[in-house]
Amino acid sequence: MGYALFIGCNIPVHLNQYESSARAVLGKFDLDLEDIPAFNCCGYPMRNIDHEAFVLSSARNLALAAKKDLNIMSLCKCCYGSLKKAHYLLKENSSFREDINRTLNREGLKFEGDIEVKHFLSVLYHEVGLEVIAEKIEHSFKHLKIATHYGCHALRPSNIVQFDDPVAPIIFDRLVEVTGALSIDWPAKLDCCGAPLLGINNELSMDLTEKKLRSGKQSGADYLCSACTYCQIQFDHVQKMIQSIRDTDHQLPSLLYSQLLGLSIGVKRELLGLEMNQLSLDRIDDFFTVREDMAEA
Repeated sequence: MGYALFIGCNIPVHLNQYESSARAVLGKFDLDLEDIPAFNCCGYPMRNIDHEAFVLSSARNLALAAKKDLNIMSLCKCCYGSLKKAHYLLKENSSFREDINRTLNREGLKFEGDIEVKHFLSVLYHEVGLEVIAEKIEHSFKHLKIATHYGCHALRPSNIVQFDDPVAPIIFDRLVEVTGALSIDWPAKLDCCGAPLLGINNELSMDLTEKKLRSGKQSGADYLCSACTYCQIQFDHVQKMIQSIRDTDHQLPSLLYSQLLGLSIGVKRELLGLEMNQLSLDRIDDFFTVREDMAEA
């Protein structure tokens, strides 16, 4: 079964480099990807306002993918968490599922729960595999220290998302390390990025972001690395905003994992969109080393 690539709402508006870099990276591996133009919002913004509207939004996406016999691959961890939660709730509650399906039936759609929802990182780790990725590495990073940010919606609620161990996750760290970079241990690794509070309590949102930046910087990180739309916006766009209004000394640029891996496997830079990040990634070239067997060739 192939994958329907779920882009979500924010990537086309705020983070085009995530889509272009992810597509370029996935194109290096033998994955069957398909776009479904009819996909709508995952429902995440509605989940604490109108529960049924939230589930219906996700259920429609699930039904659209199922109609094409495709699993869903999400780039955003908030979208991933929303789709996984809706899938779980509908499988567990038959009367709720019937109510949702009555609405979906107006479009000839039906949720039956016979497809899977996976995140971009999960597909790379479990479906592609570290060995296959390692074979594609052209430029290995040397002495590059990365603070991986897992994101809340990939880890919790753990019985629903089933991404990794919620207390001691390793998937993201291993994917970073296959590029030659060192995934460091840092105290705030599993803390919230602050994005859910942006627009509600901006001061607290920025406080949470600053706490993470300070923790990563003090632990020796050269860069943060994320694989979630909201988290990257917080660490890139909002960090730049913090720098303009607060006196801070812990700037820590963030790059997407698709950009980090793309650099290692020789993806064209224009597809990675490094210049679209708000904070400069110019120093990253200093950590490059050509793989020995390729250097000899």
